[in-house]
Amino acid sequence: MPGDGVSLTPRENLLTTDEIVHLARLFVKQGVDKIRLTGGEPTVRKDVTEIVGRLNELDGLRTIAMTTNGLTLTRQLVNLQKAGLNLLNISLDTLQPARYEQVTRRKGWERVIAGIDLAIQLGFEPVKVNCVVMRGFNDDEISDFARFTLDRKVDVRFIEYMPFTGNGWNDNCMVPFKEMLSVLSKEFPGIEALENEPNDTSKAFKIPGAQGKLGFITSMSKNFCGTCNRIRLTADGNLKVCLFGNAEISLRDALRNNCSEEDLLTMVGLALQRKKKQHAATSWIMHGGMHKYKILGTPKPFVPAIQQETVSTRWFSTTNSSSSLNEDDKFSKEDKAVLTHVDHSGKANMVNVSHKSTSKRSATACGRIFVGAKVCELIRNNNMKKGDVLTVARIAGIQGAKKTSEVIPLCHNIFISSIKVNADIDDETNSVFITATVESEGRTGVEMEALTSVSIAALTIYDMCKAVTHDMLIYDIKLMEKTGGTRGDFRRKSSDTTQ
Repeated sequence: MPGDGVSLTPRENLLTTDEIVHLARLFVKQGVDKIRLTGGEPTVRKDVTEIVGRLNELDGLRTIAMTTNGLTLTRQLVNLQKAGLNLLNISLDTLQPARYEQVTRRKGWERVIAGIDLAIQLGFEPVKVNCVVMRGFNDDEISDFARFTLDRKVDVRFIEYMPFTGNGWNDNCMVPFKEMLSVLSKEFPGIEALENEPNDTSKAFKIPGAQGKLGFITSMSKNFCGTCNRIRLTADGNLKVCLFGNAEISLRDALRNNCSEEDLLTMVGLALQRKKKQHAATSWIMHGGMHKYKILGTPKPFVPAIQQETVSTRWFSTTNSSSSLNEDDKFSKEDKAVLTHVDHSGKANMVNVSHKSTSKRSATACGRIFVGAKVCELIRNNNMKKGDVLTVARIAGIQGAKKTSEVIPLCHNIFISSIKVNADIDDETNSVFITATVESEGRTGVEMEALTSVSIAALTIYDMCKAVTHDMLIYDIKLMEKTGGTRGDFRRKSSDTTQ
């Protein structure tokens, strides 16, 4: 517990029980078979037992786990187990009562030990005890924790000290895995390594004859990012694909704006695509490979609904009679032959495409938004207050393409088979370069969908960054190429391309 305590999140910002279960059901349907309730401290929620019970009703969910400080287990654990809890981790950084009070700023060490023993009696197997090892604080207890496994069926897991906001981290306090193992090898010469499962975060060891096991979570000295298959949903509904990452996307806001399951899955998929091959916590980071994720299908994304407004331009007559048009505003026959969205009298008109044949069509558009060097750096490090700018822009671009017929009055509402949006930082121009490719099989083209996608993505970047600066410029939005249709293919000359 930090010396100045922690600020509590307003209750209305937290996910409700129903929202937690709704999102859990979505993930389980996609193949997630293990959910862990963690924190903060999950047992402070009055509905924690209800949450466990409702999670237990999800078909396909095999494991419901919890990580807790253990203070209330003697009161709650029996009911939690009856509700469906079947795996338990207890955080305990010291076996000395006085030291426990020092780090947690409360009494209760005896209650935690009683909770561990109760969990063993109730048949939780294994009962995992998480110990963060810190030099100068509890590194002298490594052997004591190992002895804790001799007569108890527990897995003690030594965790390398990791940098989080408010924990005063520095690399001098971090005790690496090899140093801890060296200490234990001298005390217990027969200690042996065990085989690990493919996605285990802990490297397992055992002292011969001990009832329990030992494990090492080497997040800093030897990361396991390459096999990481975990994602985190915060108490206020933000999705984090890496515990160390700043990038978050609010699934809570999506839910509360009546987002569909397809939209939610697209948000999750785009977030996972931005998962780094390794976390960037400190210089202790070694090499790791990016885990491959797959989201089934091609679901649609979510952004808040676009407000529709009445638009008045020179293309619309203000009366029922075409005579209100000035002579200069009327169109020649040649113009009308080109301007297909204008009828014989010069009025706006939606083209009838019923006679056209169905064909595969595609369009790619691009554009830029100048944001400046400072904002580029903030975006790159995911330090913008509104969240992950590039991911949200991509989601907005996809949604923009889908909403084109609602904001461009004479566009047809068409079936879109694929939308791909990319947004990348260009350091040379201090801008974000956006591309959008839209594909469809129908009677009309998708150029407007691609152009709208780029425009909405750029506007989203502006919105997310305007708290830092208003000196941004959206420019050079254009169609790069199109295929399909009676007029044939179009491809912009390379000399006209902005890369």
